[in-house]
Amino acid sequence: MSGLLNAIDISSRGLSIQRSKMNIVAENIANAETTETKKGGPYRRQQIAVSEQKTNTSFNSQLKKAGLKLQRTSSGHMTSSAQTIKGNAQVSDVQMKVIEDRTDNFKLVHDPSHPDADADGYVKYPDVEVVTEMVDMMAASRAYEANTVAISTAKKMAEQALDI
Repeated sequence: MSGLLNAIDISSRGLSIQRSKMNIVAENIANAETTETKKGGPYRRQQIAVSEQKTNTSFNSQLKKAGLKLQRTSSGHMTSSAQTIKGNAQVSDVQMKVIEDRTDNFKLVHDPSHPDADADGYVKYPDVEVVTEMVDMMAASRAYEANTVAISTAKKMAEQALDI
């Protein structure tokens, strides 16, 4: 049963990440024409960066934490002294942060009547491509959907296990 709970936990993290990605994409699209922000200058495109955070821990402690133990399928496979696994395993946790585009790749549009135009009459617009953002939104939406299906499947498996 703990395996199913782990699957639900992993998928729920995926849901959270994909929801954040969709929110950032929506913000990028909403600000595609913003030429002046509170920080000054045009809006800068944002993205979500996801990375794993590894911690060293012993394999046995992770097995105990998961409520599992190694099983011997044949008496010749492991001797009793080999049942304690030595060494460390790398355990991962997910870290997510918003990254703002720091390049100055702005679109320059000649519009001398615009209030944010420079001395030459050019206005800096954000380098946000709506088509690219929509593709990112579709990918995040499909990944979100896949995680909801995984959670639903894990729940069905748990219900069926209780019926046995």
